[in-house]
Amino acid sequence: MKSISAKWVFTCDENNSIIENGAIVYDKKIIDIDTLENIQKKYPNLETTILEDNSVLMPGLINTHVHLEFSSNSTTLKYGNFMLWLNSVIASRDELINKATKKLILKKLDKMKKSGTTTIGAISSYGFDMEACLESPINTVFFNEVIGSRPDMIDTLFTDFKSRLEKSKKNKNESFYPAIAIHSPYSVHPILIKETLIIAKEENLPVSAHFLESVEEYDWLHKDEGGFTEFFKNFLGQEKAVTKPMNFLNQFDGISNLSFTHCVEASDDDLSKIKSLNAVINHCVTSNRLLNNTKLDLSRINEADFAIGTDGLSSNNSLSMFDEMRNVLMMHSDFEINSFAKKILKASTVNAARALGLNKGILAKQKDSDIIAINLPDELAHKQDLATHIILHTKYVKKTIIGGKDV
Repeated sequence: MKSISAKWVFTCDENNSIIENGAIVYDKKIIDIDTLENIQKKYPNLETTILEDNSVLMPGLINTHVHLEFSSNSTTLKYGNFMLWLNSVIASRDELINKATKKLILKKLDKMKKSGTTTIGAISSYGFDMEACLESPINTVFFNEVIGSRPDMIDTLFTDFKSRLEKSKKNKNESFYPAIAIHSPYSVHPILIKETLIIAKEENLPVSAHFLESVEEYDWLHKDEGGFTEFFKNFLGQEKAVTKPMNFLNQFDGISNLSFTHCVEASDDDLSKIKSLNAVINHCVTSNRLLNNTKLDLSRINEADFAIGTDGLSSNNSLSMFDEMRNVLMMHSDFEINSFAKKILKASTVNAARALGLNKGILAKQKDSDIIAINLPDELAHKQDLATHIILHTKYVKKTIIGGKDV
């Protein structure tokens, strides 16, 4: 049992509670949280680590959506248009994946840890990132992705998916959780989706899917036209979409921990369906901007229904959640900044934990002890603006605790 204290404790609970001169007692889970004075009275024989002036304790950040297998990209891929980007990914895919060695991915994960990320939702297309995730202290929900829209390839693709899923299940431990990803409605055959989701429901696995990321996807799914027309004709010999958006969403009934990524072109009916599924939307604002896609209209989504992800380095220049949160804060200029900052912190903690089905994201009794410590550059003048200054001024954290261990 350990105890740690800071000038400010930002809990990310439903009330956005802030404890001044607060302290946390913890082992693998949080045992108690209160003012330092009260903790010292309750636990007189427990030595407390007291952090320096202007310190803040908060839950570890949770990146709900990241593609690690493209971590070698920096200046290779084309930005500014979704189809140009997609074609550049296909052209450079093998080269980028071969460069994304375990050593490189571990380096990226370590940098994520230093910038406050304690949990990730890793979308894995091939399983090449599994070893690095297993070696990192960061908690990983490992989404084995299924993709393929050709009917004649369903059996082969499903067999490959099941093989990757089984390998991840064999490696399951207290910080590595197997999960399932459906790539998108335009790229996965409905039969393949159905068979994959049967497994998810039987084994109660978290599920995630990309959904309506671009205008090109919208036009293809709704009208069988637009930028995807030549792509599907040339690469897959298809002239019509394999499913429609609502038919796609309807297949996810009964999934306990569910998230959809992007959703920037989703209709009101789509969003209502996502809400009825109790799903969370993973918001990746930097990726959307780089590919010149629409910005997610957060005014159409309840506060508890969105989380934040960086996407991968194929469509971002950083995997830091603090960088991503700053971008969210700046891109959504129609919200009052201080109240919105609180929503952003919760999207990166408690909402994200719900998306992944984890007992994390809040500093409260019996929650997992995933805690980060940061330092503000000066004394905080206005307590109610703490969330804003956490986002604005943090690049790297001073301490990272995962599962009660200082890592």
